[in-house]
Amino acid sequence: MIVLIPAYQPDRRLVHLVERLNRHRILIIDDGSGGPYAQVFETARLAGAEVVTLPTNRGKGFALKTGFAHIAARHPGEDVVCADSDGQHRVEDIEAVAGRLSTSPAAMVLGVRRFTGPVPARSRYGNAATRILFRLITGLAVTDTQTGLRGYPARMLGWLGRVTGDRFEYELRLLLRAARERLPVEEVEIATVYLDGNSSSHFRPIIDSARIYGPLLAFAGSSLLAFAVDAALLAVLVSWTGQLVTSAVIARLISATLNYTVNRAAVFGGDGRTPHREAAPRYAALAAASLTANVLLLEWLTAATGSLAVGKVVTELALFAAGFTVQRLFVFGRRTAEPGTPIAPERQPAGTRG
Repeated sequence: MIVLIPAYQPDRRLVHLVERLNRHRILIIDDGSGGPYAQVFETARLAGAEVVTLPTNRGKGFALKTGFAHIAARHPGEDVVCADSDGQHRVEDIEAVAGRLSTSPAAMVLGVRRFTGPVPARSRYGNAATRILFRLITGLAVTDTQTGLRGYPARMLGWLGRVTGDRFEYELRLLLRAARERLPVEEVEIATVYLDGNSSSHFRPIIDSARIYGPLLAFAGSSLLAFAVDAALLAVLVSWTGQLVTSAVIARLISATLNYTVNRAAVFGGDGRTPHREAAPRYAALAAASLTANVLLLEWLTAATGSLAVGKVVTELALFAAGFTVQRLFVFGRRTAEPGTPIAPERQPAGTRG
């Protein structure tokens, strides 16, 4: 097992962590910290760590992927536990994640904090909001979506390198991708440690929060776009033809095509998108069922309320949750590989040679 530590402008706490983990092989990725921090990394190297230095700061996600590629190339077959460099992960917690990883078939083992005791408000409420939103969007219950203490078996290294993202959003995208592919994720409870009010964190609240929440809100934005197109077309077509059912069918066919394209490319797909030959027939079946339900419910609600606008809004809200769940699990979901199935090596990110 290898402990992978991405580090940007660390202090002596990194050295202390290396000294306490000396029974393990340790790989540190210096994410372009610069000359003033060279002594810290050199001391860590003398304490037994291997250090790979990136020439410029590229972000935590890029540093992690650099480490994964380095381990796959130099130490094939080794499991990996990722830990932060700021002293907020205790050695016993790193050991606990490593222990679970060695006995579990999971694709990912998370060291999760319970956020008890003195915790900065932005961390407590930020994690709670992300946890709730993540479960609503993916259906996967994760106690701590932002934990940096994670274990990955060796077979997952190629998969880890294929997920996009170079900064703080990368780790959330790993969870999103695992949820979409229904990969097994396990949790180990760890201590909640915040030193000096988390002053050592390089997290930028506005920029990095936007990166993190962006993937979670993509589906809602895609659905809102399709709804706007559908509603506008419906209103125009009804005014032209006077035929509610015909207009609803045409409007839904156009908006559904738009929704499929956006969801496959940007929401459920990205670098791991489901092939058209698999996704298109599934989406067509969903669209047919959704269209039937949409027309029947729209007709009934319009007659009951006397308002096409009210009927349309209520209909779309009623079908939104069902549509997302079916797309996530059936349309764009991919079958999970059997535990232990090897994953083909992929292109390594630049900067893997140290």
